[in-house]
Amino acid sequence: MKEKFYITNISCPSCANKIENELQKLDCVNYVSIDTNNNILEIDTTNITLVKQTIKSVESNVKINKEIPKEDEFNTKFELMFLGGLITVFFAAIFVLHFIENQIMQYISIGILVVIYLISGKDIFKSAFNNLKKRDFFDENTLMFIATISAFIIGAYEEAVAVMLFFKTGEFFQDLALQNSRKSIKNLLQIAPNIAHLKQDSNIIDISPQELNLNDIFIVKPGEKIPTDGIVVNGKSLIDTKALTGEPMPKEVEADSTILGGTLNLNGMLEIKVTKLYEDSSVAKIIDLVQNASNNKAKIESFITKFAKIYTPIVFFIAIFIAILPPLFGFGNFHDWIYRALVVLMVSCPCALVISVPLAYFGGIGSCSKNAILIKGANYLEALSNVSHIAFDKTGTLTKGVFKVIDIFPQNGFSKDEVLQYAFCAENFSNHPIAIAIKDEYNKTLHSHQCNNTRFEQISGLGIMATCNYKEILAGNDKMLHKYNIEHDNCSIDGSVAHIAINGVYAGYILVSDELKDDTKDAIKELKNLGIENIIMLTGDNELASKRVVASLDLQNAKYNLLPEEKAEFFVEFKQNASGTSVFVGDGINDAPCIAMADVGISMGKLGSDVSKESADVLIINDKISSIAKAIKIAKKTKIIIWQNIAFALGVKVLFIILGLFGVATMWEAVFGDVGVALLALLNSMRILKV
Repeated sequence: MKEKFYITNISCPSCANKIENELQKLDCVNYVSIDTNNNILEIDTTNITLVKQTIKSVESNVKINKEIPKEDEFNTKFELMFLGGLITVFFAAIFVLHFIENQIMQYISIGILVVIYLISGKDIFKSAFNNLKKRDFFDENTLMFIATISAFIIGAYEEAVAVMLFFKTGEFFQDLALQNSRKSIKNLLQIAPNIAHLKQDSNIIDISPQELNLNDIFIVKPGEKIPTDGIVVNGKSLIDTKALTGEPMPKEVEADSTILGGTLNLNGMLEIKVTKLYEDSSVAKIIDLVQNASNNKAKIESFITKFAKIYTPIVFFIAIFIAILPPLFGFGNFHDWIYRALVVLMVSCPCALVISVPLAYFGGIGSCSKNAILIKGANYLEALSNVSHIAFDKTGTLTKGVFKVIDIFPQNGFSKDEVLQYAFCAENFSNHPIAIAIKDEYNKTLHSHQCNNTRFEQISGLGIMATCNYKEILAGNDKMLHKYNIEHDNCSIDGSVAHIAINGVYAGYILVSDELKDDTKDAIKELKNLGIENIIMLTGDNELASKRVVASLDLQNAKYNLLPEEKAEFFVEFKQNASGTSVFVGDGINDAPCIAMADVGISMGKLGSDVSKESADVLIINDKISSIAKAIKIAKKTKIIIWQNIAFALGVKVLFIILGLFGVATMWEAVFGDVGVALLALLNSMRILKV
């Protein structure tokens, strides 16, 4: 069984990979994954004690806890002040060495430098010692230890201390940058409720949301978070849904209103019946998606990890050759060439790449989260940067999915009331938007008709077959009428319709309307401006209603009257013609196959079905089409920043290797080539959060 632990004192993905590799060798470990962005260790093991011991042997400072560790701001401030003090003392000691001609003072200064070296490198020494025991010579800590000890041996002790001190300072600022980049994710995770007031008879019991069962009644007081999804049974209030859906305006709820876990009750007392267990609730699924998004790595992340394993040993051996070969062939002395080799060795660590690339994707996912867009993995964010083809469902995706009955057209002697009554009977157990519109119209205008359903069958892509009051009722689209050989006059009607047949006789049709979402037109224009080559619509709705939407949005193409399997067939053909990433956007159960087949499947998370959400790679929580364009913009920006980091890091390192080889660069510059470049790449990655 997989368990989650929270890890501290680890931020480097290469260190996490080492721990993962060592844990995978243990017989007691069946699965292990470390997410350095969220500080989470997920593991399936039968011996957690051995796991902790193994982690300690690989990285002595890393700790794991079952509970979320509290961030200690005092420790951060103290460490910053301590580092500032060390740097001040360091420069004071150097000043004495170079400008005070007092031998005792100079010896004291050298002693102070040694103390600073030992204090700064304490953690590095531990890791290097463990790595040397395992014959791992290419870890950054081992390389740092070898380089600085070698510098001491050749008399470059000022540079050796500077390397260790500023490496530690750089690591501190790297950790600080990582903490800041995590804030958007942590703010999202704070929507999780932590208490539920369970109502049992006349008693109120405080329990955790995880303990609630289906149909339990719980109370939510003003100012409290709603613990799980449910339906209001008593009370009236305003609900702040901003944390989940991004909607700025509070939503008014009363009896029979559905309500999402994680939203905030503003001003009234509510009694709510549980409709979903906490682990199945909207808030739990959102938190799980965000926490696990980093596990799905982009191709460039995997490439950088493999590249680092090759790059570091190559540079290490280049440094050895620089130290040995030139003086052996009479080009200078060993002292000068060893120093040059140490400069090359200092810039060999690929930290700038290994840390900044996953951090950029993490920042991109966090930026999307702030915009009510949940990305299930960095690989999907990477794919969104190269979108060429998008296919949309219509109802509930491009349109609001809220239908209203416009008119009823009876045929063959039936009255309007009869058509509406039997349509209500057929649609009584359906949650389709058209069915909801028919039921709403019935409840507003008719109440006398009693439905005694003895049969209800939903026929995918066609409609409903029901038996009520000894009448055989068909309610569905034109295809359904043809399937059951129902004679009728009109096959093409301008609008969305529900055709009704009673005992094999066509009774007429109900015309319903659905309107585009407020942001759909602007969103489609924005997608075209982003260079999307082909935007089409695939829908089960009729031809005239579909063509009206296509004309309104100026789409390239549309397929209508589609059964779910036909929609999937058309999408496969559409996907094959894509020059880049193919995307399908939908919200219903019938969209799930296309969402699953797409390179990136997008589900409208607020109104979408559970099946489409499970199949999707991206969830649009606020149901706005414009959020898709936002996600693509963030993905493109993320990709640009990642390649900036790669070019900058490799360019600077190659430059310093060349300068070091010719004796131009010193170890002081090499510190910038390693720590400085890594820090600048991290800061560049954090720009994603501002998108």
